Amino acid sequence: MPPTPKASQSLHGGSKSEASLFLSDNSKRALEKIRDLMRDAIQMKKNELPDLTLSKLREEYLKLDWESRQRALLVLATQFGVDRKRVHDLISHYESLSTDGGEESDAAEAARYRTEHDLRSALMPLSARLFEQMNGQAGGLKFLVDLRADLIATVKEKNLAALRALDSELKGMFATWLGPACLELQQITWANSAALLERIVVYEAVHPISNLYDLKRRLGVGRRCYGYFHPAIPGEPLVFIEVALTNEIVGSIQNVLFEEPPIAEEEATTAIFYSISSTQTGLAGIDLGHFLIKRVVRLLRQEIPNIQTFVTLSPIPGFLKWLLPKLKLQIRYAQVGAEDIIEMSDPPSTTFKENLLLPEEESNLVEACGKDKESISGMQILHDLLTSSDHEWAKSAKLVEVLRAPLMRLCARYLIVEKKRGRALDQVTNFHVRNGASVERLNWMGDTSIKGLETSAGIMVNYIYRLENIDTNNQAYLNKGIIAASPAIEQYLQSRL
Repeated sequence: MPPTPKASQSLHGGSKSEASLFLSDNSKRALEKIRDLMRDAIQMKKNELPDLTLSKLREEYLKLDWESRQRALLVLATQFGVDRKRVHDLISHYESLSTDGGEESDAAEAARYRTEHDLRSALMPLSARLFEQMNGQAGGLKFLVDLRADLIATVKEKNLAALRALDSELKGMFATWLGPACLELQQITWANSAALLERIVVYEAVHPISNLYDLKRRLGVGRRCYGYFHPAIPGEPLVFIEVALTNEIVGSIQNVLFEEPPIAEEEATTAIFYSISSTQTGLAGIDLGHFLIKRVVRLLRQEIPNIQTFVTLSPIPGFLKWLLPKLKLQIRYAQVGAEDIIEMSDPPSTTFKENLLLPEEESNLVEACGKDKESISGMQILHDLLTSSDHEWAKSAKLVEVLRAPLMRLCARYLIVEKKRGRALDQVTNFHVRNGASVERLNWMGDTSIKGLETSAGIMVNYIYRLENIDTNNQAYLNKGIIAASPAIEQYLQSRL
C-alpha cells in the first residue's frame, strides 16, 4: 500500500527543492478533505452509519503521495489528540472533591466515580475513536495495519512526540484486537489458492523460496506450514511458521530445505520450526509468533502423538555484527598500545582490552594460514577471513576446522552472556527464551548460504521447547535475565577467557 518514501521528503517540506517548501493547491485541498472526513467520522454517533464517510476517508488517503500521507498523519496526531484543557479541568474538579479523611456521603462518592469515568474518557484521544470506527468496517482493519506501516516509516524519518504517541495508541489497540482468541490457525497446503501461495513466497523472510518446486516441497509430505489468520483480513496470514518433521534434531538448514524427508510423517518424533515470518509491517511489535508456536505445538501433539521434541533451527543474524567490531577494536588496541589510547584523536568508546582468542586458538589460526605470529595477530587473521569478499575460508576444509572452536565459543558467549538492559542482545534469542525455550545446541556450518556466512559465519542454533520447563524458563528470564542453556552450551562458556 505505502508509496516508497524518499529521503528528501519531510513533514514540513524540508526538501532541498524550493518547490517542496509549500503545499500545492491540490495538496492543500486533499489535506483539508482528509481532515474534514476524519472529523466527520469521529463525531458520528453510535447509531449512525459511518460506512460511507470511512470508505471515503480510506479512498482519499490512498490517493495521497508519500509526503501528503505524512502530513495527514501529523494532522491526525496533533489535531485529533487529547483535549488537554478538559483533562486539566477534570483533574482540578477531582481534586476539589477530596475530603479531609472523613467518611464521604454516597452522593460525594458517586460524584468521584463520575469524574473518574469522565477523566478516563477525556484521556482517550480522538484518533482512538476514529480507529475504533474504522476497525468496525469491512476492510478497516487492513487499512489500519497499512496506515501504521506508513506511521512507522514517518516516525523513523521525523521522530516527533505526537507521532510516537499516535503509533503507541494504535499499537495498543492492535494488541487487543489481535489476541489469540481473535485469530484462526490454519494449515497452509499446496491446495490453497494461488493468491495465498504467492503471498507465502513474497513474505518468507528467513529462507527465501526460490521457485514453485521449492514451495511445493515445503508444503509437502514431512513438512508443514501454519498461519494465523484474522477474519477481517481473509486470505492473508498475519504470521506463518514452517515445520519439518524428522526423527532427530537437525543442524543444517540445507538438509531441511533441499533433502527429502527421511521418514513417514506418522513415524516422526521431532518437529523442527525452521522459519517464522510476519507479513505485515504495520504489526511490528505485536507478538503474534509467541502464540503461534504454542498453538502449533499443541496441534502437532494431537495429530502426531509420537512427536515429543519441539525444537527450532534458527539463524543468528546479529553474531558477526557483534563480533567484527569487537575484533577491529582489539586489533586497534594491539597496534596502538593501551597507553596511547588516551592521546588518540578518536579514542574508542571503551578502554576494555581483551584477547578474544585462547592461546591455542590463536596458534592454530596463525599456523593454518602460514603466518608468522610476530608479524600478525590471530585476531587480525580472524577478522580478515570473516570479512573476505567470497568467504574463501568456507571452501577450505583446514580453515573450516580451525575456525570452528573459536567461533563456536564466541557465538555461545554472544547468545548467553551478551545482553542489553538485561535482555539477550540477539533478537532471535530474546524471542525464543522469552517464550520459555532454552538454548540447546550450536550447529557449525549449519547454514552455508551466502547470507548464513555473512551474518553468522554459517552457525545456526537449536532452541528447544520442553513443555514442562516453559514457564520456569520464561520467569527466570523475565525476572532475573537468566537464559536457560544445555550442558553443551555451558561447556563453551566454561572455556571463556
